[in-house]
Amino acid sequence: MSAQIRPAEILLIEDNPGDVELIREALQFGRVLNRISVVTDGEAALAFLNRTRGFETAARPDLILLDLNLPRKDGFEVLKEVKEHRDLSSVPVVILTSSQADRDILKSYNLHANCFISKPVDVDEFLNTVRSMGEFWLSIVKLPPGG
Repeated sequence: MSAQIRPAEILLIEDNPGDVELIREALQFGRVLNRISVVTDGEAALAFLNRTRGFETAARPDLILLDLNLPRKDGFEVLKEVKEHRDLSSVPVVILTSSQADRDILKSYNLHANCFISKPVDVDEFLNTVRSMGEFWLSIVKLPPGG
C-alpha cells in the first residue's frame, strides 16, 4: 500500500531557468499539483522566507530545494540562515546542485542539509532523479507540520 501524496509548498531556489522548468515538470507527478515558489538568488530566498514567518506561517514551505551556486548569496549562506532560525530549522532542505565535490557535500551536511543530490547532466536522468526525490520527500517522508 503506497502513501497518499498531498500537495506541498515547495520553495525552489535555483538560478538556471532550464533546471527550474525540468524540476517543475518532474514534481508535478500524478494528479497532485504541488505549489512551487521559485526564487533565483540567495538574497531573494531569504527575503521570501522572511515573508513566510510570523503571521504568514501558512505560507511556510514544506520543503526547500536549494542550489549551491547562486548569485548574491550562495546556497551555503542560505542553508546556514535557514537552519539557524528557530521557525525554519525543521523545514527539510535538499541540496540539488551540479557540484559533486566532497568539500561541498561535507559542508552541506555540516550545515544540516537533509540530503545532497548532484544533478545528472542527462535530461532523462535529471527528470528521474527529481521525480524519485519528490516521491520520497512528498509521499514517503512525514514532513514537519508548519508553523
